[in-house]
Amino acid sequence: MEVTILLGSKSDMPVAEKCTKILDMFEVSYQLRVASAHRSPAFVESIIKDAEADGCKIFIAMAGLAAALPGAVAALTTKPVIGVPCGGRVPYDSLLSIVQLPP
Repeated sequence: MEVTILLGSKSDMPVAEKCTKILDMFEVSYQLRVASAHRSPAFVESIIKDAEADGCKIFIAMAGLAAALPGAVAALTTKPVIGVPCGGRVPYDSLLSIVQLPP
């Protein structure tokens, strides 16, 4: 599996479905997992370790609100992490929390 897509919650699924359609179009293998960086950080870590052991090349982390998931994933891997904002209560809150992550 080349890509691991992590969602902060099931409510992020509509955005994930757009991503998986594109990956399917290009025949890129992926797995889709739901794990909260806030509620289950140990589970997020186990997903990262298992994905890397399975040959994952890149992570896509999707989250809304504070969008902590992309930063949490980036802290656990040296592989590239793409953060995708999924909306929130205030427009741009998840976008800003992702783009303001340190490199």
